[in-house]
Amino acid sequence: MIPRYSRPEMVNIWSPENRFRIWFEIEAHATDAQVANGIVPADAAKAVWDRGGFDVDRIDEIEREVKHDVIAFLTSLAEHVGDEARFVHQGMTSSDVLDTCLAVQMTQAADILLADMDQLLAALKKRAMEHRMTVKVGRSHGIHAEPTTFGVTLATYYAEFERNRKRLVQAREEVATCAISGAVGTFANIDPNVEAHVAEKLGLAIEPVSTQVMPRDRHAMFFATMGVIASSVERLATEIRHLQRTEVLEAEEYFSPGQKGSSAMPHKRNPVLTENLTGLARYVRAQVIPAMENVSLWHERDISHSSVERMIGPDVTVTLDFALARLAGVVDKLVIYPERMLANMNRLGGLIHSQRVLLALTQAGVSREDAYRLVQRNAMKVWDTDGKADLLALLKADPEVTAALSDEALESMFDLGYHLKHVDTIFARVFGED
Repeated sequence: MIPRYSRPEMVNIWSPENRFRIWFEIEAHATDAQVANGIVPADAAKAVWDRGGFDVDRIDEIEREVKHDVIAFLTSLAEHVGDEARFVHQGMTSSDVLDTCLAVQMTQAADILLADMDQLLAALKKRAMEHRMTVKVGRSHGIHAEPTTFGVTLATYYAEFERNRKRLVQAREEVATCAISGAVGTFANIDPNVEAHVAEKLGLAIEPVSTQVMPRDRHAMFFATMGVIASSVERLATEIRHLQRTEVLEAEEYFSPGQKGSSAMPHKRNPVLTENLTGLARYVRAQVIPAMENVSLWHERDISHSSVERMIGPDVTVTLDFALARLAGVVDKLVIYPERMLANMNRLGGLIHSQRVLLALTQAGVSREDAYRLVQRNAMKVWDTDGKADLLALLKADPEVTAALSDEALESMFDLGYHLKHVDTIFARVFGED
C-alpha cells in the first residue's frame, strides 16, 4: 500500500485510529451487555463510555514492552477510564476483538468498493448507450470476425461488473460476522447474549460456531471476490490497450493538455492508465492464494493467518479501490473513433460477410462441406491481397457459386444491418426494457 495507488477514504479504514476506535466500541458494547448479566456494575459501564479513550503513541509504547497489541490497548484504555476498567474485556479473548474488528473494517471497505463499482457501471452504461449503434468489427483470436457495435462491446463489460457487484454484496454479507465466544469458542466465561448485543450494535451477524477465531473460509471468499473483480478490471483494460494500438486506434485514453507520453519521443500517446490497471489487477490477484491458505489453521486457533491479513486487508482493498476509480475515469473520458472503426472493418474486402454466404449456399441446396470450400477459396484470394480484392466480386465471378445464388442474392448477403438487428434485444437484456 503506497500513496501513489491509494485514496484517503479507503486508507483511513485501515488506520490505527479507526482500528482502535472499533476495538473500543467492541469492548464498550460488550461491557454494556455484561451489565444485564450482573457481571459489570452499571456505573462501570457508563464510565467506560464517558472516560474511555486511547492514545496511539502510548499503545505503541506499551506494546514494545508487553509484545501484545490487545493488552497494550487495554492498558491505555485503563489509563483513561480508571479503576472501572477492570470490568472491561470480561470473559473475552483477544481474537474476539481482532476478528470482530476485522469484520467491521472489511464491511466498511466493501461499502466503498460497491460505491466504486456503481460509478464504473454508470460510466459503462453511459458510453454503451452513446455507442449503441457505432459499428465495429468483432475479433476472435485478434482477427476480424463479424460486425458488432462498440455499444455491445461495452455492454458485455457492464454485465460482467454487474455480476461482480452481486458477488461483492454476497462476500460482504459472509464476512460481516461477529464472534465474541471466549477462549476456544465455548462461551465458558461469557454469555452468548454479549456476542448478540455487540453484533447488533455493529451491524453484524453472529458467527454460528467459532473456535477461538472466525472460520477463515469467509475471508477467503472475500479476497477471492476481490481477485475476480481485479480480473474483470484487467480484461477491460486490456481491450482498451489493444484498441489504442497505432495499427488499430479505434479508441484511446484521454490525453490531457500538457501531458507527455515519453521522455525520448515527443509524439507518444501511450495507454499508461490501462497498463497501470493491468499491473494493479495482477497484484490484487496475487493476494488471493495467501487468503486461501489462511483457511487451514491448527485446532481451535493459531496466528499464522494474522500477519497475512494485516498486510492483504489494506493492500487489496486500497489497491482495488484505486483501480476501480481509475477505470471509471478511463471509461468516462475514453476517446472513441467511429470512423476508424468503420474503416478497419472494411479493410478486408467484405470478408466479414463470409458466414452469411456460407449459410445461404447451404439453404440453396449446397452441402456444407462444398459451401465452405467455395466461400473459403474466394475469401483466401481477398486475404492474400490484404483486402485489395473484393469478396463479393469474386463470388459473382465464381460459376459454382452463381449456380446456387444469383447476383442479387449475393449482394443481399453483404448488408451490414443484418448483423445489427438484435442489438436492441441485447441492450434490453443487459440494461432493462427501458
